[in-house]
Amino acid sequence: MTDAKATLDSLRIDRNRKAPSRGIGPWIIVLALVLLFSGAGAAAYVWWPRPGLAVHAATAEARGDIAAGGGLDATGYVVARRLATLAPKFLGKLAELNVEEGQRVSAGEVVARLDDTTFTAALRQAEAQRSQARTAFADAAPIFARYQRLHQQGAISTDAYENQRALYDGAREAVSVAEANVNMAQTNLADTVIRAPYAGVITNKAAQVGEIVAPGGSSGSKTGIATIVDMDTLEVEVDVSENYIDRVHAGGPATIVLDAYSDWEIPASVIAVIPTADRSKGTVKVRVAIKAKDPRILPDMGARVTFATDANVSHAAPKGVLVPREAVKDNGRTGTVFIISNDDRLEKREVPLGTRTQQSVTVTSGVAPGERLVTGDLAPLQDGMKVSIADAV
Repeated sequence: MTDAKATLDSLRIDRNRKAPSRGIGPWIIVLALVLLFSGAGAAAYVWWPRPGLAVHAATAEARGDIAAGGGLDATGYVVARRLATLAPKFLGKLAELNVEEGQRVSAGEVVARLDDTTFTAALRQAEAQRSQARTAFADAAPIFARYQRLHQQGAISTDAYENQRALYDGAREAVSVAEANVNMAQTNLADTVIRAPYAGVITNKAAQVGEIVAPGGSSGSKTGIATIVDMDTLEVEVDVSENYIDRVHAGGPATIVLDAYSDWEIPASVIAVIPTADRSKGTVKVRVAIKAKDPRILPDMGARVTFATDANVSHAAPKGVLVPREAVKDNGRTGTVFIISNDDRLEKREVPLGTRTQQSVTVTSGVAPGERLVTGDLAPLQDGMKVSIADAV
């Protein structure tokens, strides 16, 4: 009995005894620190200022179509009215090339020669066939003459005469065919020699000796041998806004300033106003004659032409601004631009477009002079996006 009581006493729970205290485990401290730093990082990502997308920028400029004193300005390029790429009439291997870039050539001068081995052999064969045809005709002629006399005397039948006449006509025709073949072979051989069609300057050498050249090009062949320019036919072509084309007239005086020589004013005159407009650019092409011949004037040079207009006529202030071509996503008559605000955020604008050149576009409204625009790839941009300026032009 005593043992059972002792056993029950050992199993009784003492509710007055306090449980032993346990310290905070180290894994709980680590977890708390991880949560603390994660929250701080998230807050920093949201609230900490970050640099925006780096973009290139340009400044919208006021248009200068109407110059001081009533002149009208337009930009364009120096072009040559006579420019030719010399090429052979048929596929062949270049055997000789006698020119280099910058070399002057005279009309008819030999520029290049093709390998003429095949054409020389063809000419000799044609000449041999012509000789045979001539011999056959020479033999047939007296026989036919004798048959003609005998037929007139009634000594031979009409059938025999006609058979001999057919042989005579065939021999004569064979001579004509042989002569044509010789002429063709001579022409083909002559065409292996490439000559300058007029006096000029070689501006490009497109092939080398040993290369295969062809008139239209084919796999493994070049389409031209050299380019020749007649420097005496240089002129300037400019695009004039259709809003001002009524102030440009054939024969009117003008002044040319080349981009390469900005302090050199070249006297000029209007050759013609091309009677058609470019609907995509809203311009009309004008040809301008260069009155001063000078070796410094070269094809494809950029040029600005000032047309003399009546100074007594008041001209309306030009509308719009000029922006770089790469600052506009052209949609036809309108375009998309991204304006950079003072806080470096983007504002997307749909604007009407006017005159277009290879370098610039006229925005007729919606953009003010001095405003900054993004240039380059506009695809990743969005309205309200934060940006940073990589450079400005």
